[in-house]
Amino acid sequence: MPTIIPFRAVRPTRDKVGLVASRSYETYSKKGRKFRMDRNPYSFLHIVNPGYKYHKEITGKKAFKLVRNRYQEFKEEGVFLKEEQPSFYIYKIIDRKGQEFCGLIGGASVFDYENNLIKKHEDTLEDREELFKEYLDTVGFNAEAVLLTYPDNADVASIIQETTQERAEYEFTTTYRDTHYVWPLSNPKSIATIQEAFKQMPQLYIADGHHRSSSSYLLAKDHQQNDPDYHKEATYNYFMSFFIPESHVRIHEFNRLIKDLNGLSKEEFLIALDTEFRIENRGVAAYTPSKKHHFSMYLDGEFYSLYLRKSNYNFKNTLEALDPQILYKTILEPILGISDLRNDARITYAGGKKDMIYVKSAVDKGEYAVGFGMLPLTMEELKQIADDGYTMPPKSTYIEPKLRSGITIYEF
Repeated sequence: MPTIIPFRAVRPTRDKVGLVASRSYETYSKKGRKFRMDRNPYSFLHIVNPGYKYHKEITGKKAFKLVRNRYQEFKEEGVFLKEEQPSFYIYKIIDRKGQEFCGLIGGASVFDYENNLIKKHEDTLEDREELFKEYLDTVGFNAEAVLLTYPDNADVASIIQETTQERAEYEFTTTYRDTHYVWPLSNPKSIATIQEAFKQMPQLYIADGHHRSSSSYLLAKDHQQNDPDYHKEATYNYFMSFFIPESHVRIHEFNRLIKDLNGLSKEEFLIALDTEFRIENRGVAAYTPSKKHHFSMYLDGEFYSLYLRKSNYNFKNTLEALDPQILYKTILEPILGISDLRNDARITYAGGKKDMIYVKSAVDKGEYAVGFGMLPLTMEELKQIADDGYTMPPKSTYIEPKLRSGITIYEF
């Protein structure tokens, strides 16, 4: 049932792709961005940080037209080219540990998003949706793909396998020691086979990119209402997505760091926890939970294991059984007084490679009073939450792979 389309990507020339490609803008520190931009005139960061040219920080709506200008300059200077014919783009990453992630980049339909053929598991913020919608409308392109998962499919896998035997159009390694490969796929027969395979799937799931997909949907609705030349096949009725089989997705946990104990002493806090958890002091050795509904905690120089008491295993739905929700409902909200997980400045989330050793370091520095860890969620949990119409607490999943920006660009 889902519809996916090939498109004519704007992309870097082969010789410059490794220079253009960047991580997402927000993943860099201010100092890190400047360091890279000072030394690399081709970095995509120059497009999304246009104030650099004027030695001035420019953000928000004022920056949108300047982003468009920088983008046009890259095209005029021949850094980018436009694909001659509509293509899918097979994208493979082999990370430093030898893990392989491989899928294809194409366009996903806003109508599938509207009709819940593309399923969500996360809430979006209205003001952020509107801001990014205006950004897309002003700059006229999207350079970061939404990550959509699909059930492993033999026909799609066969085409990917066959295509990746050829020389890649792009092959470059990042300073993270991840190697990226891209193959354009424009063969009409292969494209038709892939599209037919996706039409046979019941639905797709958003793994990462809820705001990007919702903003793209809002932009399409605006055009539908205001554009006299509106038609269903217009490019703004699709959004660039990285379609990846479920077996290639890696889900990591987000650990929680809390600035204070909400006025409680250490002893009072531990006694409060005892109502819901069986607590064991693990000493100074780093501890990571081994089962669902078990949590690790670092407090005052020591690790603790927290086992949810089995008398509390009376979950009424799939959301209540999620570990991030359990942590919220048993500790963060009732004991530590954190009810707004998105906006409360007392809580910080540590995802990806920021494990319990990172949590320990942050607490030992005095930046936080306590840290919590849990096991990562599974793909089955993510899908079930989406199927049941629930939304997870914010920062419940840190999902890989992470594509580089500026490698394939979707124009409206």
